[in-house]
Amino acid sequence: MAFPDDVLTKDEHVVLNLHPHWKALIRPVFVLVLAVAAVVAGWIFLPSGTAGMVGLYAIGAIALVLVAWLALWPFLVWKTTHYVFTNERVLLQHGVFSRGRRDIPLGRVNDHSMNQSLMERILGCGTLTIESAGERGQSVLTDIPHVERVQTTLYELVEGDRDKHSLGDDEMREIMESMREGRGGQ
Repeated sequence: MAFPDDVLTKDEHVVLNLHPHWKALIRPVFVLVLAVAAVVAGWIFLPSGTAGMVGLYAIGAIALVLVAWLALWPFLVWKTTHYVFTNERVLLQHGVFSRGRRDIPLGRVNDHSMNQSLMERILGCGTLTIESAGERGQSVLTDIPHVERVQTTLYELVEGDRDKHSLGDDEMREIMESMREGRGGQ
């Protein structure tokens, strides 16, 4: 369930590979603890014999369904959700059985902002919104751990990409001079 490196281009490297913040796992862990406590309580307090065993099996079956639905599934969603920042793009990937991925080239990022509620500030996470040129426009990434650092890293990546793809004054002068020399020789 790790992010596959084979989706990267030859010169591309991962700068950040994030899952949603661990706070997404609080409820699944709570459900798991409650389910185990219910089974243990049933084992301790139900009478011995056939009726007690039927009751314990019923509690166990209900606990198993609730753990699969409210603990295992959210964990799998968390584990298979990736926010990947590379030196060329931002990749947003999700999906347990089927997979969806959105690639945002750094050159298309127009704006990015972050928001945090008081609780998110305490927990060290937040929401990062990336606006890009194209049909979809905005991508909202929720529960980003260390969202301030991630936004700063995104800014640095976008600026680095723009610098890489733009000509400086010295380079522009060299091109203009070589063009003039080319015309003068004809």
